Amino acid sequence: MNETMSYHRYRGNRWRGINWKLVLLAAALLAVLCFVIPFGAVVAGAHTDIQGDPQVMIIFGCQVKPWGPSILLQDRLDTALDYLEDHPDMTVVVSGGKGDDEHVSEAQCMYDYLTEHGVDGERILMEDRSVNTRENIYYSFELLAANGYDTTADMVAVSNGFHLARIRMLWDRAGGAYNLSTLAAPSSHLPSRIWMYVREPLALVKSFLFDWGEPA
Repeated sequence: MNETMSYHRYRGNRWRGINWKLVLLAAALLAVLCFVIPFGAVVAGAHTDIQGDPQVMIIFGCQVKPWGPSILLQDRLDTALDYLEDHPDMTVVVSGGKGDDEHVSEAQCMYDYLTEHGVDGERILMEDRSVNTRENIYYSFELLAANGYDTTADMVAVSNGFHLARIRMLWDRAGGAYNLSTLAAPSSHLPSRIWMYVREPLALVKSFLFDWGEPA
C-alpha cells in the first residue's frame, strides 16, 4: 500500500514540475514556423516577374462553376488575355482536371473562355488530368514534350498572386526552365482572397514536406 501511494505522489510531482510557460512558448514558435514564415513567403512571391523571352504560357486551373470559370479562375484568364494581346504567337497550356463538383474539366473551361475571347484554339494545349499544383506542372511538361517543345525553355506561369510562391518551388523540383516568368493575377473576390491567404501558407508547408518527385 505504501508503494502504491508513493507511486501516485511521483506522478503528481512530475506533472507539477512541467514549465507550462516554456510549453506555450514552444507552441507559439511552432505556430510562427508553420504559418507566419510561409505567409511571408507567399506574400513575397505574389508578384509579376518576366524573365527572358518566354514562348510558352501555362495557366493554372481553379474551380469551375456551373456557369463557367470561378472569379479566381476568370482573374487568371483575363490576366493571360492581357499578356497575349502583346504576345500573339505564344503557345498556351491550360492545366486542370475535372473535380467531382465540376461539370467540365478546368482545362476545357479555360479553353472555351480563351477561344471565346479571340485566342486561336490551335495555339492551346489542354492538360486535363491534374488535380493539384504538382500535377499541373509535371503533366504540362509531359504534354509539351509530347508535342515537341523544350521543357527547359523559358516559360511564363499564370495564377493568382498567392499561388506563385508554391508554383516556383514545385517548378524547380520538377526541373523546369531556369528562367520561369510569372504573371500575378489579382484576386478580385475579397472573401476568396482572404481565405486563400490563410490557406496558402499551410499548402506551401504541405507541398514543401510531401510534394517530391513525379506524381504516382
